[in-house]
Amino acid sequence: MSYIEFKNIQKRFGDVHVLKGINLNIEQGEFVTLLGPSGCGKSTLLRCFSGLETVSEGEIYLDGVNITDFTPKQRKIGMVFQQYSLFPNMTVKQNVAFGLQIQKKEKQFIEEKVCEVLDIVGLSEKRDQYPRQLSGGQQQRVALARAIVMEPKVLLLDEPLSAIDALLRRNLQIEIRKIQQKLKITAIFVTHDQEEAMVMSDTIHLFNVGRIEQSGSPEQIYAYPKTKFAANFIGHYNIIDMKEMNKIVPLKVESEFVAVRPEAIEIAVHEDGAGADQVQLKGRITGAMSRGTTVVYTVDCGGLEVNADVLFSPDGRMEAGQEVYLQIPRKDILELR
Repeated sequence: MSYIEFKNIQKRFGDVHVLKGINLNIEQGEFVTLLGPSGCGKSTLLRCFSGLETVSEGEIYLDGVNITDFTPKQRKIGMVFQQYSLFPNMTVKQNVAFGLQIQKKEKQFIEEKVCEVLDIVGLSEKRDQYPRQLSGGQQQRVALARAIVMEPKVLLLDEPLSAIDALLRRNLQIEIRKIQQKLKITAIFVTHDQEEAMVMSDTIHLFNVGRIEQSGSPEQIYAYPKTKFAANFIGHYNIIDMKEMNKIVPLKVESEFVAVRPEAIEIAVHEDGAGADQVQLKGRITGAMSRGTTVVYTVDCGGLEVNADVLFSPDGRMEAGQEVYLQIPRKDILELR
């Protein structure tokens, strides 16, 4: 039995069917991300697990115990939200200690525990400051400390970094992951940001309109999307209609659509001929867009538009209108269901 089990979870809000039979297992110590667009059900599942929402049907197990009807307090779960929700009239130390004081723990225990946790999140020197004196990232680390000081069985993080600027956000992603690994705590993270999910997760569950579209490691999800939705959401895949592709070059596949990663495509200015394990398309560049270390070229191949990523080179930039040849390895043409 897995540490956490969701069994056929259904959730309805009136006539709106939000969760449609979610079956999901999570192992102890795993960092799991629920990924998907707004309104797909990922935060609702998190709230059902925490006890903030009741399930319409199904069962939830934690460490072998059916917690479906437990109160939030009985579940012993820590939560970190997008909003920091810190007490403005309390210092960092007082905010983190609050939950332990409510539990009437001994003063010495609270002192030692709070100091330990503030050291883990790197805020020991800020212990006597108030939330208004802290940056957004520091406030979010206080919220994290307040959750982990309670030694929860599971740590839930509901889009905790979405209100933070990009550079700080990247740093906090790494910090949160390190803290989770150090404490070996089971964590469920909710985000709509696929890059964030790739950086932080052991396992990703991609949600789409109340169902799990695909599950796997970040590498599996990125390299082998199984559906058109997964390919569109996870990366910048070329989604190619096979009817259009076969007008240009015959390719026997069973699916209606295929996906090709832009970075898997090579661009050549001369025709070299396609090998047995390649597909070659002749086209003309219609656009180029810089993305830091890469340039994304848009190529019109007889009415079929294809994007190809090429490493940036100041001397090798190709221009609009230039005739090119695209080489696509057959192994990188992924059939979608």
